Amino acid sequence: MADVVSFRKEEPAGLVRIERQGPVVRITLNNPPANALSIAVMEALGDALDVVAGDEATRVVVLASTGKVFSAGHDLKEMTARRTDEDGGRAFFEKTMRMAADIMLKIAALPQPVVAEIDGLATAAGCQLVASCDLAICTDTSTFCTPGVNIGLFCSTPMVAVTRAAHPKQAMEMLLTGETIDASTAKDFGLVNRIVPQQYLRQVVDKYAAVIASKSPQALRIGKAAFRAQAGLPLAEAYDVAVAAMADNMLVDDAKEGIGAFLGKRMPEWRQK
Repeated sequence: MADVVSFRKEEPAGLVRIERQGPVVRITLNNPPANALSIAVMEALGDALDVVAGDEATRVVVLASTGKVFSAGHDLKEMTARRTDEDGGRAFFEKTMRMAADIMLKIAALPQPVVAEIDGLATAAGCQLVASCDLAICTDTSTFCTPGVNIGLFCSTPMVAVTRAAHPKQAMEMLLTGETIDASTAKDFGLVNRIVPQQYLRQVVDKYAAVIASKSPQALRIGKAAFRAQAGLPLAEAYDVAVAAMADNMLVDDAKEGIGAFLGKRMPEWRQK
């Protein structure tokens, strides 16, 4: 039985749950029905990410949600209620967007790979969350959109993540039309890696995470950091990052063990931390 820790216990199960299953940690949004990213939810999610960031026993993180909506994005009712503030709500709006941006930056900076598990709708900041994860697996009935333009509010912050996951023109299509795309289109665009039938989602994600977790934890951490660091750099600078990462990687215990195991025709025994 996995250990379960809840954050921000405004409700019995907590707005965000964290479960450990060996080297894999599952973080679950639990704010039904839409799993809206309210201030409280983002605080709880940030806390959960901080916990796993400092846990060397965690090799892979799965980000999932309860219910039929992965996340509908920001809590528009919460935001609209602040229009009566003296500044019209601007300070609160900026705080909300900054908190979301910080969540995405935490995911990028997290030492462990993060796999999004999507079953249902991921819209606006929810789509941003998917695009920010390192990998994503969704059900064949999942849908995605950045619909802000439909309500006069361009999805500028989701744009940052979506344009880094999808081709620029495909990202711009989503942003300018506000139309919903299906799972197959999301895969074509680059937002998700794999599509599976709903009844097999958890099984496939668990197996996927286990395969990654079986690799060297030192190599995973070095590799993710290098991937994120070189992305978007000019070619020569990207190679500078990669050369340094490879040289550093060659010096760690797992590289010595892995190469020795390969040459000795045996299975490697990775360091646990």
